Amino acid sequence: MNLDNHPCFNPDACKSFGRVHLPVAPRCNIQCKFCNRKFDCVNETRPGVTSAILSPGQAMVYLEEVFAAKGNISVVGIAGPGDPFANPRETLETLSRVRTRYPDVILCVATNGLNVTPYIDELARLKVSHVTVTVNAVDPSIGARIYSWMRVGKKVVRAEEGAAVLLERQLEAIHGLKARGIMVKANSIIIPGINEDHIETVARRMADLGVDLFNAMPYYPNAGSEFEHIAEPDKKTVETIRRKSAVHVKQMRHCRRCRADAVGLLGESPDKQLMHTLNACRRLDVNKPRAGKVSPRPCVAVASMEGVLVNQHLGEADRLLVYGERDGRVQLLEARITPARGGGLQRWETMAETLSDCSTLLVGGVGANPKKVLAGAGIEVLEIEGLIDEAVRAVFTGENLNHMAKRTLTACGSSCGGNGMGCG
Repeated sequence: MNLDNHPCFNPDACKSFGRVHLPVAPRCNIQCKFCNRKFDCVNETRPGVTSAILSPGQAMVYLEEVFAAKGNISVVGIAGPGDPFANPRETLETLSRVRTRYPDVILCVATNGLNVTPYIDELARLKVSHVTVTVNAVDPSIGARIYSWMRVGKKVVRAEEGAAVLLERQLEAIHGLKARGIMVKANSIIIPGINEDHIETVARRMADLGVDLFNAMPYYPNAGSEFEHIAEPDKKTVETIRRKSAVHVKQMRHCRRCRADAVGLLGESPDKQLMHTLNACRRLDVNKPRAGKVSPRPCVAVASMEGVLVNQHLGEADRLLVYGERDGRVQLLEARITPARGGGLQRWETMAETLSDCSTLLVGGVGANPKKVLAGAGIEVLEIEGLIDEAVRAVFTGENLNHMAKRTLTACGSSCGGNGMGCG
């Protein structure tokens, strides 16, 4: 385990080493006024969002796929989409499994700090080497403007009382982590009009506690949150705050405000294949034996004229039926409009993007060009005929579809002009 290979704590490592966040912690014990976890756009890069929630067992299957796809992952972290220690069982079980299976990987956790102290000894035992604690205020009166409420045990605490409890527990947690030799990064979100003049004070307090790194990160406007009307701070304001904070503690300047399911290098575009794999793992029953790799394309598309039979030529299909697993069974998920006719190869390339989550396309007929383009995009095109339900079930169970293969009829060679169906 080379601790210098953590891309967040070491800016020199972020160009070579990546991280993966396992989204196993859905619940949160604090309601921040800048946060709304109900929405997830795959193009959105911010904490608190994920495309799927995994169980610890599913997370291990997914992690295996990540390591197979990416050779530069040095850190396995848990960063939500809620708080890891509002989900202590799932968090610690996942960390334990990862440590057992991958003893040399760096383990990392990001938390609000409200409930981490009871688990610090376990984190140390599991050799969790890095913990990030988000501290947005060290003055309860300012904290009360940032947080709506927090759940302390079974009690919901609000206003300055709640902010004071949070601060006390955050400071206790940081002290405990440092006492056990765990590296600590403090995140502090710059919220214009709320705490931008307070961040340097937070940095000074974190320096007194011996934190290793301080991340003054700009607030990200979040639709549906109480602070959705607040604009993101400009670059000049952020740089001024970081320069003042740097007097007290080392600064992180390369943060990318990672998602709870982030994977790869910092700032790297989302890997669509791994996003499909993540969602496929969400549907896994880890108690059943698994044959081969998890398909990163969990759906099957069908060309059909009436929705009962596989019987339509791809070139004539104005829509394709997409089947996948939902509620424990394979069923029709949606109908997708196909690209307009014409346009040559561009039509089939666009169709490949439309079917990027499909491993197989079942059609009644297909030309050479679309079949080649779709195959190049990882979509197997099968010309068959028969009932959709039977064909789709066979694909999902891995059964042979030879008995449904469409056969081309040829004449016997006589001059009668027959259709190959035999002589009368």
